[in-house]
Amino acid sequence: MVSLLENPLRVGLQQERIPEPSILVIFGASGDLTQRKLVPALYGLRKERKMPPELTIVGVARRDWSHDYFREQMREGVEQFSSGIGSEEVWKDFAEGLFYCPADMSKVEDYHKLNELLSELDQKRGTRGNRVFYLSVAPKFFPEAIQQLGAANMIQDPRKTRLVIEKPFGRDLASAQELNRVVREVCKEEQIYRIDHYLGKETVQNLLVLRFANTIFEPIWNRQYVDHVQITVAETVGVEDRAGYYETSGALRDMLQNHLMQVFCLTAMEPPNALDADSLRTEKVKAIQATHLADTRRLELSCVRGQYAAGWMKGKQVPGYREEPNVNPQSTTPSYVCAKFLVDNWRWQGVPFYLRTGKRMPKKVSEIAIQFRQVPHMIYQSAAQQISPNVLAMRIQPDEGISLKFEAKMPGQSLSTRSVDMDFRYGNTFGVSGSDAYDRLLFDCMLGDQTLFTRADEVEEAWRVVTPAINAWDAPSDPALVPQYEAGTWGPAEAELLMNRDGRQWRRL
Repeated sequence: MVSLLENPLRVGLQQERIPEPSILVIFGASGDLTQRKLVPALYGLRKERKMPPELTIVGVARRDWSHDYFREQMREGVEQFSSGIGSEEVWKDFAEGLFYCPADMSKVEDYHKLNELLSELDQKRGTRGNRVFYLSVAPKFFPEAIQQLGAANMIQDPRKTRLVIEKPFGRDLASAQELNRVVREVCKEEQIYRIDHYLGKETVQNLLVLRFANTIFEPIWNRQYVDHVQITVAETVGVEDRAGYYETSGALRDMLQNHLMQVFCLTAMEPPNALDADSLRTEKVKAIQATHLADTRRLELSCVRGQYAAGWMKGKQVPGYREEPNVNPQSTTPSYVCAKFLVDNWRWQGVPFYLRTGKRMPKKVSEIAIQFRQVPHMIYQSAAQQISPNVLAMRIQPDEGISLKFEAKMPGQSLSTRSVDMDFRYGNTFGVSGSDAYDRLLFDCMLGDQTLFTRADEVEEAWRVVTPAINAWDAPSDPALVPQYEAGTWGPAEAELLMNRDGRQWRRL
């Protein structure tokens, strides 16, 4: 008989907690996010027995769907966007907990109708009055939905009701402050889960473990040893069918202010006293409070925007941003943005953080790269004619993992050196693929753990940092002044110039 040995690195991965039975109410349930991410993630958790059998999902949207049609749509989503249905018995059990309630978010009577359905399901499914309301709708509907939920007394119990709000949280500092005011009128902060799915990714969470569970990194994680930090989130896709939303947001609001800023916070923050939500988020807020664009008077020295022009991607010609359907031909909305941040504190004084994100770039890749200073005096000769700096790169996607670049002696009689990489890959090491970010965040929300969700002051501080760029770029300007970059390249020449002025260059990923 062949006996299988357990991977020792997987010991301890067993589930420790299961959320209480509850109803997840998804507003905007006919949208892509529900079908592509939320329900597949919940089904995956159910297959792994990480969710209670009483889990109930109620989709809410304006379309006049039936319960059965909603179940069919969600099944298609699970089949297409996850590892599949697997056992028909498990799907049947899961689908019995799927319900749909057609409703107009602006009508009071529709909230009463929804409330009646939830009360019936409490009796039928044994969900004990526990509710999670997930706002997967356009940001302009957030205040209306929150106020209506409050007026209908559906979210008044902080022990049993939670509110999940998708990003972007506001479109600038003033609107984020106003939305926080609206939310606080009906909810307590401990009920609010401002979701940014980047915080649910394995490598992002592992950044904390790398820094604070190891001795070797933290002593060199400062201005004495770090030359600069680069954070990249590159996409190969264009605006696709999101022009209606994207034209009002652009890369700065859609990506940099939230996803990249969250990754930046975890890289720059001080060690928290504990791993509870408030301790972690307090340190993140302190890091953002010390952060500013490198030069707010001459914005071009700290921030660059760009738009992709027509080009080639994987052998196919693709249109430029202004040629995409439903995009204004005179649009100044950036599809690319990069920024140089400085952090005024003891740890990071003088160390620049360069952040960049864009569409139609050569690769879909996200990483954090810590580039260390050169050795003070080099006594060896490099085979590459130039010694490469040590770089600690944390790959968020694809192939989640960590690599360390360092110099090594080449084989032979000479003492020449060459840069080599030491790699850690999640998939190879643990023998399992990392979970989807929504798996983790939905699971945490149902457990009542806010650690990976953003707090009100954190959101507002993130908007404050980028306000100079928003003010400058929102003002009417000549479209010809927006730098262009060919689709399939790493951004406009102005972005290269921003780095070159500092004697540095962007990493080629």
